[in-house]
Amino acid sequence: MQSITEKIDIKALTLEELKASLKIIGEKEFRAKQIYEWLHVKLVRDFEEMTNLSKELRAKLASEYELICVNDLERYESKMDGTVKYLFRLSDGNVVECVLMKYHHGNSVCISSQVGCRMGCRFCASTLGGLTRNLKTSEMLDEVYQIQRLSGERVSNIVIMGTGEPMDNYDNFVKFIRMISSSDGLNISQRNITVSTCGIVPKMRALAEEGFAITLALSLHAPNDEERAKIMPVANSYQLQDVLNACDYYYEKTGRRVSYEYSLVDGVNDTAACAKELSRLLKGKNCHVNLIPVNPIKERDYKRSTGNNIQNFKNILEKNRINVTIRREMGSDINAACGQLRKSYTDKTMVQEVNL
Repeated sequence: MQSITEKIDIKALTLEELKASLKIIGEKEFRAKQIYEWLHVKLVRDFEEMTNLSKELRAKLASEYELICVNDLERYESKMDGTVKYLFRLSDGNVVECVLMKYHHGNSVCISSQVGCRMGCRFCASTLGGLTRNLKTSEMLDEVYQIQRLSGERVSNIVIMGTGEPMDNYDNFVKFIRMISSSDGLNISQRNITVSTCGIVPKMRALAEEGFAITLALSLHAPNDEERAKIMPVANSYQLQDVLNACDYYYEKTGRRVSYEYSLVDGVNDTAACAKELSRLLKGKNCHVNLIPVNPIKERDYKRSTGNNIQNFKNILEKNRINVTIRREMGSDINAACGQLRKSYTDKTMVQEVNL
């Protein structure tokens, strides 16, 4: 008798892979299209919901395949702007967080790519417990699917900026992009997908070769190697100029403008000198700078920049003809910043276990 761990993760199979897999178990190839539609368009959570398949085939699928879904654990809705934050439990008990943000141009979801993160960025709550494991392609897909199921509304935009470094889970992330944008599935336009990285150069260059039309966002956060290394350990592995060269390569190969994310920390990287140095660094690039007032976390003593410093920083970039915006804060009353909700949940769980 097969154990659950020996079953095939059916949701992670592309349509062509599913055709081949069904053939191995003696089923007709045309069944793959039906099953794929149930999984990736109708978003069912159980083989029994596939009602145009015979009872015998549904039982056979259940014996051969594992249907991975995330499960609701906690849900918070912002009273300020309607942003909804979800905490999902995975089949092994780990938890991940996702966010639904509603805009005039459509619903956008921010998903996680890992349980925890090993990048160690000093201002980010996601890294405080380190990396637990990578998310499977099926788990990343079901983050989106579950939000669409729960909201009852179509997801039109995806940002992979939740917990984890996508380039550190490269193969599963790339497969996720192919499947979520497939015309056989939810068919979300690649132009409506953004992936954020802290700057893993070899993977950024590999991504440029994938033939995608997604937007690349670099977590920059400092205008030079010395300052960047103080808040982002990855800067000790990849020089800033090499990271920027990889961004230029991505633009050259895809024609997609790169976004530079810059979290403003009071007294650390928000000075006029930093803004001028950043302007020189990005001069002449077809890019966009997204200024993000940092969300303080209790484990660090970093403080959010003042309103005056944020505006001054923006003004300096604009004077140097750099496209720049200040990120609109969404869900600040529900711990919507990266990693905060998961960290709050795991802290609470640990306290409860200690008190037992």
